[in-house]
Amino acid sequence: MRLKRISAVLLAAAAAAALAACGQDADSQKKESSGKAEEKSDKVLSVMTWDDNQAKGLQKILDDFTKETGIKAETGVVKWDEYWTMLDAGARGGTLPDVFWMHSNEAERYMTNGLLLDLTDKIEGSDKIDLANYPEDIVELYNNDDKQYAVPKDVDTIALWYNKKMFDEAGVEYPTAEWTWDDVFEAAKKLTKEDGSQYGLAMRNDNNQAGYYNMIYDNDGYIISEDKKKSGWDDPKTIEAMEMLESWIQAGVMPSLETMSENGEDVLFQSGKIAMTFQGSWMLAYFKDNEYTAENCDCVELPMDAETGKRVSIYNGLGWAAAANGENTEDAWKLIEYLGSKEAQIKQAELGVTMSAYKGTSDAWANSADFNLEAYLHMMDDMVIRPYSKTTVAWENKANEILKEVYAGDKTMADACREIAGFMNESLAEE
Repeated sequence: MRLKRISAVLLAAAAAAALAACGQDADSQKKESSGKAEEKSDKVLSVMTWDDNQAKGLQKILDDFTKETGIKAETGVVKWDEYWTMLDAGARGGTLPDVFWMHSNEAERYMTNGLLLDLTDKIEGSDKIDLANYPEDIVELYNNDDKQYAVPKDVDTIALWYNKKMFDEAGVEYPTAEWTWDDVFEAAKKLTKEDGSQYGLAMRNDNNQAGYYNMIYDNDGYIISEDKKKSGWDDPKTIEAMEMLESWIQAGVMPSLETMSENGEDVLFQSGKIAMTFQGSWMLAYFKDNEYTAENCDCVELPMDAETGKRVSIYNGLGWAAAANGENTEDAWKLIEYLGSKEAQIKQAELGVTMSAYKGTSDAWANSADFNLEAYLHMMDDMVIRPYSKTTVAWENKANEILKEVYAGDKTMADACREIAGFMNESLAEE
């Protein structure tokens, strides 16, 4: 049966059963009594993602694929945490979706365990896919032992979003490309109200790619060494950058961690509770479709470091992957090939789904909404790939937990950074 939209409150206990729903109905795969195979139009490829904001645009692209090939494909959405629980259950039960998103955090685990379809030969024989047309770093995220397991879907950079209405009311000038992180802090103090009804900005303890990672690399710090054998969390430059975040926490220009945990920065922003937030390009559909942000908000390049003059954007990119043991691998490849083609990548950009991975197609994305989206393109001038290793999930989760103590005032940022480094170095040594 067709893939159903799965609720965000999906219980882990139901994951295996839900994954089974991603596959084909057994009866629909039986041959008719006449011995003829069922018509291809009756098949439905299951396509799993975790971002509801992108679903509408992606389905339009899938519908184009169906018109071109006669192969039906339907997208389903499961929120981030439940998504990986569901894929893990599907991997164990042999019921992975036909096509799904892969992320740098998890790619190594899925590739090395033989769960993803090897696309190497298919790509070499394709007249639509040439990996030279995508950012090399994104291609490498999904390559293991010279075998390619996913085709790049998108590329993302980070920008500063601000509430023009709040800036006007406070008499504060709008952010510009010349702003430093110090300028952000000074503005945040002016935009924070003593009664707690409005804060200057928000940055959660787990907002690394869109948040403090950028500050760290601006300051010449780092998260992981190039050879992926050493943590940079205890590097003096890293600690110095994170202490800037600590000063924001102590100054009270951000909501409490409890408030930010209950409502993400995006929710606080679109509900008029914070004046500034740091968001990835993948959030465009959300802000464009929200009446409040569409009317009152805009974006600008990230601030730069006052001393180094650097303005880094941590970037990443998802990949389109297929299950190695899927029942529809040939059709799944045809869909991945189409999704990675210049034609589909341009449409993804034009629809404002997100910036596309195919080189030269993101200009269309910048024109897809009435925001200063050129800011995201400008952030491509100095990009650093999102730090990762085989055990990314383990050391990132540990960092998130330790940083909670800094937000609560129970630990200094310097001590937290050193503790994170210790755990991360142990994880890296085990890889």
